[in-house]
Amino acid sequence: MNRSIKRIFSGPFLAFILCGTIIPMAVIAFYGLTDRSGAFTLNNIVAIVTGDHPQALGLSLLLALISTIICLIIAFPLGLILKDSNLGKKGFMIFVFILPMWMNFLLRTMAWQVLLERNGVINLILKSLELPLLDIINTPTAVVLGMVYDYLPFMVLPIYNAMIKIDNSLIEAAYDLGASRATVLRRIIIPLSVPGIVSGITMVFVPSLTTFAISTMLGGGKVNLIGNIIEQEFTVSSNWNLGAGLSLVMMVFIVISMIMIEKFDREGEGSML
Repeated sequence: MNRSIKRIFSGPFLAFILCGTIIPMAVIAFYGLTDRSGAFTLNNIVAIVTGDHPQALGLSLLLALISTIICLIIAFPLGLILKDSNLGKKGFMIFVFILPMWMNFLLRTMAWQVLLERNGVINLILKSLELPLLDIINTPTAVVLGMVYDYLPFMVLPIYNAMIKIDNSLIEAAYDLGASRATVLRRIIIPLSVPGIVSGITMVFVPSLTTFAISTMLGGGKVNLIGNIIEQEFTVSSNWNLGAGLSLVMMVFIVISMIMIEKFDREGEGSML
């Protein structure tokens, strides 16, 4: 394939990158580095440490960290189970995890809202069994639960994809040499699964950190995350400059995640495909 044909086929992709990524980022950067009059300023970025912003950012970091840890605790053993079972090889369980992702994100979150309400399905079942009722709706616990449910597949799939690429002959050789299951796990499986683990952590932590829909629906307006503040600056206060400035600060975490993936997963072993 000669260069002219390559340029023709790469044209739509370059146009998409330009219109869908570069131009929007340039607009955000322009608003974030200017005030309402268009003059250059860093006040919109420095605002992350003023007012309620530090508290919202701290809570966002805490909930995102908790959600990521829970997802990792669930996903790693599950990846091991899928790797050693026929269900994982046949793709059935992978299909089960991907299936909820076909449903609209807001509908999935709304389903948990219905389940967790004080008169919701879960409490009705508990009431019928004469058990204590759950009262976690509109709390950080409900937000974490929503994050784990929505983002768990993004942790499971990279870890599983990294594990199935581990050569079973290495594991068998380790057992033949007298290694215990714990030693095999510590010395072989975990090190070779690092690309998937890092990829999964970044793919869960970043959206959990910047989310606003989950905290709005399951937090009932009582759990104010940095994503909610940014969304309100754009939609309620119409202060695009401040909203864009805070968005630029959050992009730092995205850049850090990209650096981590580049460092630990250069060959794409932890990708979801």
